[in-house]
Order: sequence, then C-alpha cells, then structure tokens
Amino acid sequence: MIELTGWEPLGVSVDWAAIERELGVPLPADYKELYEAFGGGVFSDSVYFLGRDEGFSFDFLAQWRVSVDQASKLKDGSAVDPYAVYAPGGKGLVEWGSTEWADEYCWFIDAERPGDYPVLARAHDVGGWHRYDMSTSEFLYRVLANAEFQPFGIAQYNLGTTFEPGSGDPFDGQPR
Repeated sequence: MIELTGWEPLGVSVDWAAIERELGVPLPADYKELYEAFGGGVFSDSVYFLGRDEGFSFDFLAQWRVSVDQASKLKDGSAVDPYAVYAPGGKGLVEWGSTEWADEYCWFIDAERPGDYPVLARAHDVGGWHRYDMSTSEFLYRVLANAEFQPFGIAQYNLGTTFEPGSGDPFDGQPR
C-alpha cells in the first residue's frame, strides 16, 4: 500500500493492547501495520480507512461502540443482517472501512477463533455480503488497484491511488 500510494509512513503509535482488551480479541496484524503507516483517512478520494483518534468519523472503535449500542436497541434484526454487530466474547462484524457511495468493509470476528478475520464487504447497489478470505491490506489493495475486483474495484474510475489523512467528517455532516 505504501508503494501503491507513494505514502511516507507516519509511524503512528497506538495502545493496541487497550483496544484489544476492550474488543476481547487481537486485531489483524496487517491492519495495525497499515494504521501505523497511514493513520485513518481517505484513499483515492473515496475509500475511507478507519483507525483511531482522528475524530469520530475515522475512529473505528468509537463507531463500533455506537454500533453495539444501536444493535442492542434494535428489535427486528440487525443493520448488518444476516450477521450481528460483534460484541466481546461473541461473533459478528466490526467495520474498518467504507466508501463515499456507502459500501461497507468489515471483519467477521469470532472470539472463539482469534486471528481468523475474513473481510466481509457489502456494496450499496449490489446487495448482500461478499466474503473474502484475505487480509485487510490485500483487500484494500485490490479495491484500489484491480479494476476487475468487482463489485468493489475502483481502479476503472481513474481516481489515482492517493491517501489523505483524516481529520474531520469525510461525509460533510451526511449520515452514513
């Protein structure tokens, strides 16, 4: 990803142990490496990579907390049907990325299988979840660089492979 974007790694320091204690599972090692190099922000002006401490919009942990709270209030299913929002000790989805056109990128986490985090992605206009047994960084690379990686590949749109650090609301106040 660094080579693809020409990015100079930031070397962000994060207390991963505290985050992983709250989640009850370790996070994928490649995600932590990506975050330490890039921080949260926007790839190719359209793919939002969530991290930690860039304000609510780019903070996956803050958004996960809200999702857990909202899921506990829903009576008729889940916003991530047929899955659940991950809760410590259980299994479900934790979002780590999205796009400006409402695609969602999540890990499927099962506390009984720590270290096994397939990517589940849902395109807003295609419907249904797609499972990818690959790392976060491989999935993100394919989204940005492989036009045939459908329905998620954006290389066909010639948006470039840039990265802009997050610092506010990528949706300009629009609800997700």
